[in-house]
Amino acid sequence: MAVTDDLWVRRYHPAPDAPHRLLCLPYAGGSASYFFPVSRALSPRVDVLAVQYPGRQDRRHEPCVESVEALADLLVDVVKPWADRPLSLFGHSMGASVAFELALRLEDLGIVPHMLFASGRRAPGAHRDERVHERDDQGLLEEIKRLDGTASDLLDDEEMLRVILPVVRSDYRAAETYRHDGGPRLTTPVVAFVGDDDPKVTLEEARMWRDHTSGPFELEVFRGGHFYLNAHASTVVDRIATHLG
Repeated sequence: MAVTDDLWVRRYHPAPDAPHRLLCLPYAGGSASYFFPVSRALSPRVDVLAVQYPGRQDRRHEPCVESVEALADLLVDVVKPWADRPLSLFGHSMGASVAFELALRLEDLGIVPHMLFASGRRAPGAHRDERVHERDDQGLLEEIKRLDGTASDLLDDEEMLRVILPVVRSDYRAAETYRHDGGPRLTTPVVAFVGDDDPKVTLEEARMWRDHTSGPFELEVFRGGHFYLNAHASTVVDRIATHLG
């Protein structure tokens, strides 16, 4: 059994006898605790690990990492000890980009993830000129509300906003400045999950994930927007479990 006391990994419901591990990577502004329900639902079938990025919750005093590639670089050594059994990656939004870059680095080390679940994120080669991170606080707040990913009561708490907004801005900078211009494809199978009304990714941008792997690819479409998985949590969990077998 892999053991680590690193601040990066949360293991809410340890399942040491599970045949699969699933590493979950949060969206911009998100934290590991977002995946607590996923961990609870999949245990003990799957040993779920959730990544805690610097700058939030118990890591709030650490500086945020403002690059997708830098996050992946930092995570490689953290993740390697957990690859003693089939390891899959699930990333939502920015987390999907981090998961992709992490998978590339793991494959370079001879560690091929069992599967990559890319949720709510356009493929690495599908670029958009997005500059939400350059907006003032009000503009950033409007974007958060538009995507409906954060509890509205938190957004009405000025003290909480002072904590949240710098983290969200930093993560948006990482997500919006990320560029993947060619390079090797994964051999890891990819499953793309997307909401049919997601303003951040079209169905065609989601389909473009097929260009980034030489392995099998599937696209699964759900009703909803960027945070479609909030309304379809049980279905998403079931689909993950089915794909893992």
